[in-house]
Amino acid sequence: MSNKLKNIITNRIKASREQRITFVEYMNLALYHPNYGYYSSGKVKIGSRGDFFTSPSLGADFGELLAVQFRDMWENMACPAPFMLVEMGAGSGILAQDIFHYLENHYPDLLQVLQYVILEEAPALITQQQELLQPWLEKKINISWKGWEEIPTGSIIGCCFSNELVDAFPVHQVILEKGKLREIYVTIGAEGFKEVIGELSTPRLEEYFALVGVEFPTNAYREGYRTEVNLAALNWLKTVGEKLHRGYLLTIDYGYPAVKYYHPQREKGTLLCYYQHRRHQNPYVNIGKQDITTHVDFTALERQGERWGLTKVGFTHQGLFLMALGLGDRLAALSNGMLDFQEVLKRRDALHQLIDPMGLGKFGVLIQSKGLENIHRLKGLKHV
Repeated sequence: MSNKLKNIITNRIKASREQRITFVEYMNLALYHPNYGYYSSGKVKIGSRGDFFTSPSLGADFGELLAVQFRDMWENMACPAPFMLVEMGAGSGILAQDIFHYLENHYPDLLQVLQYVILEEAPALITQQQELLQPWLEKKINISWKGWEEIPTGSIIGCCFSNELVDAFPVHQVILEKGKLREIYVTIGAEGFKEVIGELSTPRLEEYFALVGVEFPTNAYREGYRTEVNLAALNWLKTVGEKLHRGYLLTIDYGYPAVKYYHPQREKGTLLCYYQHRRHQNPYVNIGKQDITTHVDFTALERQGERWGLTKVGFTHQGLFLMALGLGDRLAALSNGMLDFQEVLKRRDALHQLIDPMGLGKFGVLIQSKGLENIHRLKGLKHV
């Protein structure tokens, strides 16, 4: 546990009027405190020696297949120049690197007109990304690091995309108490942080359920039913909708439609913590050293997107999406004898993990568009 971060959170609680903070504020500090937050500190480790796997950590295939989809989008938009790719939450920068490699080798015409913008707030991550992508900067590839405030309204012509971003947004936690919707707060207990229940901190929490079409609470939900509300995702959709003039929003993440997310039997919500590939449900340990995450409510992304001019193009799962973009051909090519046996096994395992219906393959892929008419079916959605 980061004692400095624990002290910062403790002081924040003590300074509050009621000696408590919302869970969303606690989660925001644990993950995004500028110096000691899990993501902001630059100590996040992904892969076999880290806390969790992501699709890009399994090899270049994920980024290369995304490059195929971006080329398809570019052509669908009549090849605008420049074409902006806005990566939101770029991690170490490895996904961008894989995209650049593939475009250089297969679609140099797109790479030539590309404006690649990385939206990143953590200085430590920006440093990692810039070091990894330095060879591409030296090749004069147009890469820049910006905040949303630096991007003019209605200026993006291209595609905004993210992989496992929305699941890391801080969330409110709510609970059903005596038939009423209440909120979880964090205060100081005898042995550390503890939770208390209080009134809703904002009326937006009740408005959220109206947005996603879920009647909550009702008699179908038991006393103590607990779940999450991701208001940050709504704010994010509003921002993307305002900044995007013409093009696409591609969101890849794990989650459910609202009717499954807020099913009465999912009475403990979806919040999980990851620490050295161990999964648990206690966000009050390993503070600043573990991931805290929740599933994504894709219905909320669709409904909020509609409010801000984003039309649903299609929804599918990662396995089907990547197969439609050519992953099956890559699997078939492994039998051509060009690689040694051990390398074939390693590559096959990585590709299968990307489409595993019990793992990464069941991730949701939501594509929305703005300002586009008479568009053809995108390659990645041809099975939809």
